[in-house]
Amino acid sequence: MSAEYVLTLSCPDRPGVVAAVSGLLTRHDCNIIESQQFGDPMAERFFMRVQFAGRPGIDELRTAFAALAPEFGMEFELFDLAGKPRALVLVSKLGHCLNDLLYRVRSGLLPIEIVAVASNHPDLRPLTQSYGIDYHHLPVTAESKPRQEAELLTLVDHYRADMVVLARYMQVLSEEVCAKLAGRMINIHHSFLPSFKGAKPYHQAYSRGVKLIGATAHYVTPDLDEGPIIEQEVARVNHTHSPEDLAALGRDLECQALARAVRWHAEHRVLLDGHKTIIFPR
Repeated sequence: MSAEYVLTLSCPDRPGVVAAVSGLLTRHDCNIIESQQFGDPMAERFFMRVQFAGRPGIDELRTAFAALAPEFGMEFELFDLAGKPRALVLVSKLGHCLNDLLYRVRSGLLPIEIVAVASNHPDLRPLTQSYGIDYHHLPVTAESKPRQEAELLTLVDHYRADMVVLARYMQVLSEEVCAKLAGRMINIHHSFLPSFKGAKPYHQAYSRGVKLIGATAHYVTPDLDEGPIIEQEVARVNHTHSPEDLAALGRDLECQALARAVRWHAEHRVLLDGHKTIIFPR
């Protein structure tokens, strides 16, 4: 019985990469379902995503690609699509992004499994548990932050989480946590940063008469809110919008951008290209 896989790779841009990959898959009696590629002329690197079906096991295919990789200086990952990625969601008090993710997962609109939710506040426990999902209240203070982060990492291991989603988690994570979860942790924030920092960013934006508001979903790095961007969503506004209108619209934008970023990551459609991303959307 055939299985379905996704191969992602990057390597120096040169002729023959596509032919080599498709030839290897043909020799292993695999059928290509979807193939996308991009050559970055500035970085002189080639990026590729191939979704395919075949009878060989994943270990056999990994061995085959590992033998091919040195010829092209290829960095690759191979994923079995039999199971959905397992996600640990971190939240604080704002529940709109968590609520949206829970609904999309239950409705079959988001190809992940939310295995647990953790928060520095107890407020969203009822919402989470209404979906039959474990909720962990992990309070944090300046003194307890190292211990609390250690507990977060323990939860990642305990639930075998493939990814961590910061659904308006209002805590700055340490460099250690960012490094351990590099490329696996996605954050969402309003796109006023760094222009409107601190409390009530929408009130600040209103007072400055902004014409566009938005949201940015990105990978978490030690550089606060400066990780590689996965997705952004914007909306045009005008003088008739109150600060409350801006905040309500901003919440919708955050939900949309975060859900799209989580989907693309879960489907292995995001490849890192230095400080930016290559996205191969469906």
